[in-house]
Amino acid sequence: MATDWLGSVVSINCGLTLGVYQGEVSSVDDASQTISLRQPYHNGIKCPVSEVTFSAMDIKELKFLDIQNTVNKRSSGHGAPKQPSIISAGCYDHSSRTTRPHVTSSSSHPATAPIAILRRGSSNSRGVTPATAKKNNVRNGSTGGPMRSKDDECFGDGPDEDLDTDFDFEGNLALFDKAAVFSQIDGTRNHSSRAQHHSTQAEQKPLSYRHDENILAGKPVVYRQITVPQHEGKEYCTDSGLVVPSVPYELHKRLLAAAEHWGLLLERRLEAIGVCSSQMALTLLGGPNRLTPKNVHQRPTVVLLCGPHLQGAQGISCGRHLANHEVEVILFLPNFVKMQESVTSEVNLYSRTSGKQVSSIKDLPASPVDLLINCLDCHENPLLREQSWYQSATVWANQNRAPVLSIDPPVSEQHQTVKAKWTLSLGLPLPLAETESRVYLCDIGIPKMVFQEVGIRYHSPFGCKFVIPLHRA
Repeated sequence: MATDWLGSVVSINCGLTLGVYQGEVSSVDDASQTISLRQPYHNGIKCPVSEVTFSAMDIKELKFLDIQNTVNKRSSGHGAPKQPSIISAGCYDHSSRTTRPHVTSSSSHPATAPIAILRRGSSNSRGVTPATAKKNNVRNGSTGGPMRSKDDECFGDGPDEDLDTDFDFEGNLALFDKAAVFSQIDGTRNHSSRAQHHSTQAEQKPLSYRHDENILAGKPVVYRQITVPQHEGKEYCTDSGLVVPSVPYELHKRLLAAAEHWGLLLERRLEAIGVCSSQMALTLLGGPNRLTPKNVHQRPTVVLLCGPHLQGAQGISCGRHLANHEVEVILFLPNFVKMQESVTSEVNLYSRTSGKQVSSIKDLPASPVDLLINCLDCHENPLLREQSWYQSATVWANQNRAPVLSIDPPVSEQHQTVKAKWTLSLGLPLPLAETESRVYLCDIGIPKMVFQEVGIRYHSPFGCKFVIPLHRA
């Protein structure tokens, strides 16, 4: 009877035009050949109406999605169903080749569905085989008491009866309309692609990012953040691309004088230069790979070549910090009757370390040392290069073949100067001659407002470091 199938969940295929509907059978009219579904879903999406009615002329295919629940419901109301009723509900017909649905009413099988589907290979049309029935009896505990008691002890109310029911892949797949979902995904993807294309045209972004760059959108980076009033034409750039222009020596001298006026005295500047240059020297010597407590028998040796001037005082400050870090330091400083006060004070501090001090080239080691720090040259007095101690020190340094670090060298170059592998500039670089030396920049603690006093628009290029490498632009 038609009322036996009320409440069953079915899937109705109405062709490409109307699509696929799923829902619970609310009414079946044999006279008008119609079937109604409550709470229907159209192509996987819930319909806005609460009930939809279909005519047999529009139905291409009909599937029952909960045959087991329907059989259980009929069994509880009308006794155990007959085997032909279950088969006719799925209508697995080997002799029929047509897939045209039709509406039928059978008097010989009252439980037969009013609207039957003639299709081939339905997974819901399988009968109950004797092996399955035997397995069901064993699961239900009809074969013996011990098995039933074990099931009751383990599972309580007994195993789930739905374990023997085959999963309806076709019915569940019918609930998912792949074409509609994929079309929605493609539409969203196309919309996102168009939006991304417009945003790319509005602002060009780099295709890849460095490990220290932020991937979040922000303000465009200004790479020229330092401008000087007297541009000498020589520029450098940092690892991150910031432009660092060179300044003439006269402007650099004015900058140091302005910083000293605001409290950055010579003693403070010498200490900052000594710390930064010694840190760079320790890195060049091998850093933690060389200076360890287990490697005391191979401590590095550094020779300092210093003159009796301000640049020499900077080198002596660097040697004092190196000696404090257990480095073998040998200081060469020629004997002069009168020296600058800054040189004298630095020598007094250096004498309290374990470092050595010599005034003759003969006392320097003949074998190559680990590092040579050159502070022989002076910005103010280039005539020192004509003296014998300077020339002999230059010859020894070039013959020793040790790598050379030059601290704050002057702009002019002579053929007798020491060839440096690394050059350390202070604050802002000077327009040094084109050599193979790698240029580094040291932060000596000059405030930003002091740069502005001498006409330099300044933004610190150091970031998290105090010594950075510079590359010739």
